[in-house]
Amino acid sequence: MGYIRITKENIDKEHICCAMSNPQSVKKKEWLKQRFDEGLVFYRSEERGKCFIEYMPAENAWNPILAEGYMHINCLWVSGSLKGHGYSSDLLNECIRDAKEKGCKGLTILSSAKKKGFLADPKYLAYKGFEAADTTDPGIQLWYLPFEKDGNKPQFKECARHPHCDEKGFVITYSDQCPFTYYWVSRLEEAAKQHGIPLKVIHIDSREAAQNAASPVTNFTLYKDGDFVSHEIQSEKKFLALAGIKV
Repeated sequence: MGYIRITKENIDKEHICCAMSNPQSVKKKEWLKQRFDEGLVFYRSEERGKCFIEYMPAENAWNPILAEGYMHINCLWVSGSLKGHGYSSDLLNECIRDAKEKGCKGLTILSSAKKKGFLADPKYLAYKGFEAADTTDPGIQLWYLPFEKDGNKPQFKECARHPHCDEKGFVITYSDQCPFTYYWVSRLEEAAKQHGIPLKVIHIDSREAAQNAASPVTNFTLYKDGDFVSHEIQSEKKFLALAGIKV
Protein backbone atom coordinates (compact mmCIF):
# COMPACT_ATOMS: atom_id res chain seq x y z
CA MET A 1 0.00 0.00 0.00
CA GLY A 2 1.13 3.53 -0.71
CA TYR A 3 1.18 6.55 1.57
CA ILE A 4 0.26 10.19 1.15
CA ARG A 5 2.13 13.06 2.78
CA ILE A 6 -0.25 15.76 4.00
CA THR A 7 1.09 19.25 3.29
CA LYS A 8 -0.14 22.84 3.23
CA GLU A 9 -0.82 22.38 -0.46
CA ASN A 10 -3.12 19.35 -0.23
CA ILE A 11 -4.51 19.38 3.32
CA ASP A 12 -7.79 21.06 2.41
CA LYS A 13 -8.75 18.26 0.06
CA GLU A 14 -7.25 15.27 1.91
CA HIS A 15 -8.74 13.15 4.68
CA ILE A 16 -6.64 13.19 7.88
CA CYS A 17 -7.66 9.79 9.28
CA CYS A 18 -8.58 10.59 12.89
CA ALA A 19 -11.19 13.34 12.40
CA MET A 20 -14.65 12.24 13.52
CA SER A 21 -16.65 14.68 11.41
CA ASN A 22 -16.29 17.97 9.61
CA PRO A 23 -15.99 20.39 12.62
CA GLN A 24 -13.28 18.23 14.17
CA SER A 25 -11.51 17.99 10.83
CA VAL A 26 -11.47 21.77 10.48
CA LYS A 27 -9.98 22.32 13.96
CA LYS A 28 -7.31 19.67 13.47
CA LYS A 29 -6.45 20.83 9.99
CA GLU A 30 -6.04 24.42 11.15
CA TRP A 31 -3.69 23.22 13.89
CA LEU A 32 -1.67 21.22 11.35
CA LYS A 33 -1.45 24.14 8.92
CA GLN A 34 0.21 26.25 11.59
CA ARG A 35 2.73 23.51 12.40
CA PHE A 36 4.03 22.59 8.94
CA ASP A 37 6.48 25.50 8.90
CA GLU A 38 7.76 24.25 12.29
CA GLY A 39 8.78 20.92 10.77
CA LEU A 40 5.66 18.82 11.29
CA VAL A 41 5.31 15.79 9.02
CA PHE A 42 2.06 13.86 8.52
CA TYR A 43 1.83 10.64 6.47
CA ARG A 44 -1.30 8.55 6.03
CA SER A 45 -2.25 5.47 4.06
CA GLU A 46 -3.74 5.86 0.59
CA GLU A 47 -6.60 3.70 1.81
CA ARG A 48 -9.08 5.56 4.01
CA GLY A 49 -8.88 4.54 7.64
CA LYS A 50 -6.90 5.20 10.79
CA CYS A 51 -3.40 4.57 9.51
CA PHE A 52 -1.00 7.49 9.93
CA ILE A 53 2.01 9.00 11.66
CA GLU A 54 2.48 12.60 12.80
CA TYR A 55 5.86 13.86 14.03
CA MET A 56 7.87 17.04 14.44
CA PRO A 57 11.14 18.32 15.97
CA ALA A 58 10.95 17.87 19.74
CA GLU A 59 11.89 21.53 20.25
CA ASN A 60 8.54 22.43 18.64
CA ALA A 61 6.45 19.64 20.14
CA TRP A 62 3.34 20.53 22.13
CA ASN A 63 4.51 18.64 25.22
CA PRO A 64 6.59 19.70 28.26
CA ILE A 65 9.68 17.71 27.33
CA LEU A 66 13.41 18.38 27.07
CA ALA A 67 14.64 16.49 24.02
CA GLU A 68 16.82 18.83 21.98
CA GLY A 69 17.88 17.30 18.69
CA TYR A 70 15.22 14.57 18.76
CA MET A 71 12.21 14.03 16.54
CA HIS A 72 9.00 13.67 18.55
CA ILE A 73 6.17 11.41 17.37
CA ASN A 74 2.84 13.02 18.23
CA CYS A 75 0.83 10.02 17.10
CA LEU A 76 1.38 6.67 15.35
CA TRP A 77 -1.97 5.00 14.86
CA VAL A 78 -3.04 1.98 12.84
CA SER A 79 -6.38 0.39 13.69
CA GLY A 80 -9.28 -1.68 12.41
CA SER A 81 -8.81 -3.73 9.25
CA LEU A 82 -5.50 -1.97 8.56
CA LYS A 83 -3.81 -3.60 11.56
CA GLY A 84 -1.57 -6.62 11.11
CA HIS A 85 -0.15 -5.74 7.69
CA GLY A 86 3.09 -4.06 8.72
CA TYR A 87 1.83 -0.53 8.02
CA SER A 88 2.90 0.79 11.42
CA SER A 89 6.43 -0.45 10.68
CA ASP A 90 6.33 1.27 7.28
CA LEU A 91 5.35 4.57 8.89
CA LEU A 92 7.84 4.28 11.73
CA ASN A 93 10.65 3.33 9.35
CA GLU A 94 9.94 6.41 7.23
CA CYS A 95 10.07 8.56 10.36
CA ILE A 96 13.41 7.00 11.33
CA ARG A 97 14.81 7.53 7.84
CA ASP A 98 13.64 11.13 7.74
CA ALA A 99 14.92 11.90 11.25
CA LYS A 100 18.36 10.45 10.48
CA GLU A 101 18.53 12.38 7.22
CA LYS A 102 17.79 15.56 9.17
CA GLY A 103 20.60 14.81 11.64
CA CYS A 104 18.39 14.02 14.64
CA LYS A 105 19.70 12.19 17.70
CA GLY A 106 16.71 9.85 17.80
CA LEU A 107 12.97 9.66 18.33
CA THR A 108 10.74 10.33 21.33
CA ILE A 109 7.10 9.42 22.02
CA LEU A 110 4.71 9.31 24.99
CA SER A 111 3.75 5.93 26.42
CA SER A 112 3.47 4.15 29.78
CA ALA A 113 4.59 0.98 31.54
CA LYS A 114 1.22 -0.61 30.73
CA LYS A 115 -0.95 0.22 27.72
CA LYS A 116 -3.15 3.29 28.21
CA GLY A 117 -5.62 4.94 25.90
CA PHE A 118 -4.32 7.73 23.64
CA LEU A 119 -0.70 6.66 24.31
CA ALA A 120 1.63 4.47 22.25
CA ASP A 121 1.68 0.75 23.05
CA PRO A 122 4.78 0.12 25.21
CA LYS A 123 5.09 -3.49 24.01
CA TYR A 124 5.27 -2.33 20.42
CA LEU A 125 7.79 0.38 21.28
CA ALA A 126 10.02 -2.08 23.18
CA TYR A 127 9.84 -4.48 20.23
CA LYS A 128 11.05 -1.65 17.99
CA GLY A 129 13.98 -0.84 20.26
CA PHE A 130 12.56 2.10 22.22
CA GLU A 131 13.33 2.51 25.93
CA ALA A 132 11.63 4.42 28.74
CA ALA A 133 13.66 7.56 29.43
CA ASP A 134 11.55 9.32 32.06
CA THR A 135 8.25 9.00 33.93
CA THR A 136 5.72 11.16 35.80
CA ASP A 137 3.54 10.52 38.86
CA PRO A 138 0.53 9.28 36.82
CA GLY A 139 2.76 6.72 35.11
CA ILE A 140 2.96 8.54 31.79
CA GLN A 141 6.39 7.91 30.32
CA LEU A 142 8.66 9.47 27.73
CA TRP A 143 10.16 6.73 25.55
CA TYR A 144 13.03 7.21 23.14
CA LEU A 145 14.89 5.48 20.34
CA PRO A 146 18.46 6.85 20.28
CA PHE A 147 20.46 6.83 17.07
CA GLU A 148 23.66 7.44 19.03
CA LYS A 149 24.90 5.66 22.14
CA ASP A 150 25.82 7.51 25.33
CA GLY A 151 23.75 10.55 24.47
CA ASN A 152 21.71 12.50 27.01
CA LYS A 153 18.33 10.95 27.71
CA PRO A 154 15.28 13.06 26.93
CA GLN A 155 13.22 14.00 29.97
CA PHE A 156 10.05 15.71 31.12
CA LYS A 157 10.18 19.28 32.32
CA GLU A 158 9.85 19.68 36.06
CA CYS A 159 6.45 21.37 35.65
CA ALA A 160 4.91 18.10 34.39
CA ARG A 161 6.44 15.58 36.80
CA HIS A 162 3.65 15.94 39.38
CA PRO A 163 0.54 16.98 37.39
CA HIS A 164 -1.80 19.24 39.35
CA CYS A 165 -3.72 22.50 39.15
CA ASP A 166 -4.72 25.12 41.70
CA GLU A 167 -8.45 25.11 40.93
CA LYS A 168 -11.31 23.53 42.87
CA GLY A 169 -13.91 21.44 41.11
CA PHE A 170 -13.20 19.88 37.73
CA VAL A 171 -10.72 21.38 35.29
CA ILE A 172 -10.08 20.31 31.72
CA THR A 173 -7.05 21.45 29.76
CA TYR A 174 -6.94 20.63 26.06
CA SER A 175 -5.45 21.60 22.72
CA ASP A 176 -6.55 21.25 19.09
CA GLN A 177 -3.79 18.73 18.42
CA CYS A 178 -6.32 15.89 18.73
CA PRO A 179 -9.65 16.28 16.88
CA PHE A 180 -11.51 14.17 19.45
CA THR A 181 -11.16 16.93 22.05
CA TYR A 182 -13.21 19.43 20.06
CA TYR A 183 -16.14 17.03 20.09
CA TRP A 184 -15.96 15.76 23.67
CA VAL A 185 -14.97 18.91 25.56
CA SER A 186 -18.07 20.74 24.35
CA ARG A 187 -20.23 17.77 25.37
CA LEU A 188 -18.65 17.65 28.83
CA GLU A 189 -19.21 21.38 29.26
CA GLU A 190 -22.89 20.92 28.46
CA ALA A 191 -23.21 17.91 30.80
CA ALA A 192 -21.57 19.86 33.63
CA LYS A 193 -23.91 22.80 33.05
CA GLN A 194 -27.00 20.59 33.07
CA HIS A 195 -26.03 18.89 36.34
CA GLY A 196 -24.57 21.90 38.14
CA ILE A 197 -21.04 20.50 38.21
CA PRO A 198 -18.23 23.05 38.67
CA LEU A 199 -16.08 22.79 35.53
CA LYS A 200 -13.41 25.11 34.16
CA VAL A 201 -12.10 24.52 30.65
CA ILE A 202 -8.66 25.81 29.63
CA HIS A 203 -7.76 25.84 25.94
CA ILE A 204 -4.03 25.38 25.33
CA ASP A 205 -3.60 27.51 22.23
CA SER A 206 0.14 28.04 21.90
CA ARG A 207 3.31 26.00 21.80
CA GLU A 208 4.69 27.95 24.75
CA ALA A 209 1.67 27.10 26.90
CA ALA A 210 1.87 23.43 25.89
CA GLN A 211 5.59 23.20 26.63
CA ASN A 212 5.01 24.59 30.11
CA ALA A 213 1.86 22.62 30.91
CA ALA A 214 1.37 20.86 34.25
CA SER A 215 0.55 17.58 32.51
CA PRO A 216 2.78 15.62 30.12
CA VAL A 217 -0.24 15.10 27.85
CA THR A 218 -1.58 18.37 26.46
CA ASN A 219 -4.24 16.96 24.12
CA PHE A 220 -6.56 16.48 27.11
CA THR A 221 -6.14 16.37 30.89
CA LEU A 222 -8.84 16.18 33.55
CA TYR A 223 -8.26 17.37 37.12
CA LYS A 224 -10.55 17.22 40.17
CA ASP A 225 -9.93 19.58 43.11
CA GLY A 226 -6.40 20.12 41.84
CA ASP A 227 -5.51 16.45 41.47
CA PHE A 228 -4.76 14.73 38.19
CA VAL A 229 -7.56 12.34 37.18
CA SER A 230 -6.84 11.23 33.62
CA HIS A 231 -5.25 12.09 30.29
CA GLU A 232 -7.89 10.01 28.46
CA ILE A 233 -10.72 11.88 26.78
CA GLN A 234 -13.91 11.26 28.75
CA SER A 235 -17.44 10.55 27.55
CA GLU A 236 -20.34 12.28 29.32
CA LYS A 237 -21.17 9.02 31.11
CA LYS A 238 -17.64 8.59 32.47
CA PHE A 239 -17.42 12.24 33.47
CA LEU A 240 -20.74 12.18 35.30
CA ALA A 241 -19.71 9.00 37.11
CA LEU A 242 -16.58 10.78 38.34
CA ALA A 243 -18.84 13.55 39.64
CA GLY A 244 -20.96 10.97 41.48
CA ILE A 245 -23.98 11.27 39.21
CA LYS A 246 -25.69 8.14 37.92
CA VAL A 247 -27.20 8.24 34.45
